[in-house]
Amino acid sequence: MPLLEVSNLSIQLQTRRGPAQAVRDVSFTLERGATLGLIGESGCGKSLTALALMGLLPEHAQVQGSIRLDGQELLGLSERRLCALRGNRLSMVFQEPMSALNPVHSIGRQVAEPLRLHLGLSRGQARARATELLERVGIAQAAQRLNDYPHQFSGGQRQRIMIAMALACGPDLLVADEPTTALDVTVQQRILDLLQELVAEHSMALVLISHDLGVIAQNVEQLLVMYGGSVVESGMTEAVFARRAHPYTRRLFAARPQLGAPGLARQHLPTIAGTVPELVDIPVGCPFAGRCGYTKEYCYVERPQPRMLQVPSLPAPASLASWRQPHVVRCLRDEAIAAGESA
Repeated sequence: MPLLEVSNLSIQLQTRRGPAQAVRDVSFTLERGATLGLIGESGCGKSLTALALMGLLPEHAQVQGSIRLDGQELLGLSERRLCALRGNRLSMVFQEPMSALNPVHSIGRQVAEPLRLHLGLSRGQARARATELLERVGIAQAAQRLNDYPHQFSGGQRQRIMIAMALACGPDLLVADEPTTALDVTVQQRILDLLQELVAEHSMALVLISHDLGVIAQNVEQLLVMYGGSVVESGMTEAVFARRAHPYTRRLFAARPQLGAPGLARQHLPTIAGTVPELVDIPVGCPFAGRCGYTKEYCYVERPQPRMLQVPSLPAPASLASWRQPHVVRCLRDEAIAAGESA
């Protein structure tokens, strides 16, 4: 049985212009020790999907579908039962650490809290473990800084403190929403290496949200490409990166700088035409219709169905030797695009 099973997850939010479908029919599974990346522009539904896994959606959000952890349905659980899971079996590194950390409590108390609450450690044991965790994520003089408050740390240090809190109880599933934001390249690599070590040591599953395609390529085995609240392409990372079957995936890759390209300093990166529509304006058919150069009239009204692509015979990840995720695209015109038809 997979550790995490998400089936037809849909999230509707109330906006000033009426109800809007923010996430539409998202489905995926995640095994123990597996890593999953979510990529896409801001507002595509990545963070909402992550919040749904944690049971932290806005109060008036309407949710349909299923989220199962080890076979246990999470949607509809009481807040008390969700609190028993959060910080224990489920943990999340939030995108903005200053708003996630409590400004009136010391960081030692905040890192130690899940250890006392879920593992029943004494105050002294929890502080000692908190010191170890802070040292492991790169906080200098951790023992001396346990009584400091969030405002006394830099943005990068606060991000590392959030990661220490999330890892405190050795969760089964870690959701990391842009965990390397505000970190320099050296510290970023150290944090990513730490996450990989924990995945390997404890068979922890990791959901990594990032705008950085390089980070995704190096750190996750499978991938979901999201746009307009929908998954437009999914599969093993190397398969998606190699083929890029959906026009949106292709445009994302085209917009990144190419190392070694001639005239890089003066290079004008291509952009995706148009703007991301408001949630209430997303077409009922393909969410990328209108911004896509291959758009036909039927793209606006006909919902693309998932189509499985032929995946090259590649070795499975060492951690999941008997398992491979199929490469799936949701596009009405992918065959014409693959055949070389011009936009």
